[in-house]
Amino acid sequence: MKKIGILGGMSWESTVTYYQLINRMVNQHFGGLHSADCLISSVNFEEIEQLQAQGEWEKAGEILKKEALNLEIAGAEGILLATNTMQKVAEQIEEKISVPFLHIVDAVAEEADHMEISRVGLLGTKYTLKLNFFTKRLSDQSIDSILPSDNQIEEINRIIFEELVQGELHNSSKDYFIKVMQELKQNGAEAIVLGCTEIGLLIKEDDFPLPLIDTTAVHAKKAIEWAIQ
Repeated sequence: MKKIGILGGMSWESTVTYYQLINRMVNQHFGGLHSADCLISSVNFEEIEQLQAQGEWEKAGEILKKEALNLEIAGAEGILLATNTMQKVAEQIEEKISVPFLHIVDAVAEEADHMEISRVGLLGTKYTLKLNFFTKRLSDQSIDSILPSDNQIEEINRIIFEELVQGELHNSSKDYFIKVMQELKQNGAEAIVLGCTEIGLLIKEDDFPLPLIDTTAVHAKKAIEWAIQ
């Protein structure tokens, strides 16, 4: 089994979920007392979030590529960036490391292709939804994205940063997400992508009639498939 390098902390709440999923999958595959061979680097999310808000993506990328290289030096044979929004700087990271970079959007596209779905409703931070790094990479793999309205994007972003990354789960916010998801369905979405690693803490598979693609879950799955192949 290859050693996975997890670059997390964005937020630490979802990094916990990654660690749990990856270890469960390894144990399910091998049985016994098997767990994942992995390394974790958890950054200070406050610093990263401030750079996001200021549009200083290159500076944020400098921090993350340094941490990714540290993981490689420590023995990681592949790097998993445990966040959707910061895939914005994936190319900066890939240029710095010599081991495989396991891109979260590729995991989403593979899952959608497996489900024979070509139009997805996308939820996430305002950066993920308004900048084109996520939707373009999906489009390059023949997956079209349907987005919430601008007002909905702002409220989703507020819920993510003021509640979910703090570990706060409110029924009113869950109801709001489901209302937005219903509109995405009406606009032609065949599945809903939970395109922020914290959304899966709030929205579960049985909460909505359409298939859900939880980026955290499919990313962890892709990492394990890579590690044990």
